Amino acid sequence: MGKDMTEDQAGRLAPVITVDGPSGAGKGTVSRLLAQRFGWHLLDSGALYRLLALAAMERGIALDAEQALESLARELDVRFESGEGGSERIVMDGREVSGEIRSEECGEAASRVAANPAARRGLVALQRAFRKAPGLVADGRDMGTVIFPEAPLKVFLTASAGERARRRHKQLKEKGISANLAELESAIAERDRRDRERASSPLVPADDAVHLYTTRMSISEVVDELHRLAASRLGVGGSPGEPE
Repeated sequence: MGKDMTEDQAGRLAPVITVDGPSGAGKGTVSRLLAQRFGWHLLDSGALYRLLALAAMERGIALDAEQALESLARELDVRFESGEGGSERIVMDGREVSGEIRSEECGEAASRVAANPAARRGLVALQRAFRKAPGLVADGRDMGTVIFPEAPLKVFLTASAGERARRRHKQLKEKGISANLAELESAIAERDRRDRERASSPLVPADDAVHLYTTRMSISEVVDELHRLAASRLGVGGSPGEPE
């Protein structure tokens, strides 16, 4: 990749803020808003696993087929774009799949794919290619431990399983999708277990990560806190509320 993409004019690598944590902790929304605030690029790594799962299901590839999944991961044609109102628009193989990959079925399939070491290997280079000037906010589960271990600011967001289930239930209800709150909480707890216990890149905070427990925090409060951390540690963005 060229210097104009990965480095600034002084030849320094573009800065990276990693935001890791379990499903439903708010890291996707927080990362997108922070990237918009700074004018940085965004890596939604969770979406990549959902995209890989969707592509595998559409092609009839088993979710435990290691070689086939690794090859498919290396060939993914993916674009992240801004939609109306700053929403995320995801395009795979020339068609928008933003809604398809957010289904519960795709989420469960993505969790199984993410436990596959070969699939994870196939996506490493694609994820690192998102690092471009002026900077990157990378959202996922192993951004600070595996993909960008040298990132100058690493954050680990978490919240109780009950709170994460309530947030997911609210999202589904707003979309007109019925769901059982108890079943959602059980599914989230099971997904957490798989993420923690997988052999490849388990869900653990980086040793030098800043921990934020978001159960009683609003999205804006979390974004402002990350903004303050970035201003303090990286010298970017100024203080929350100040003009850029």
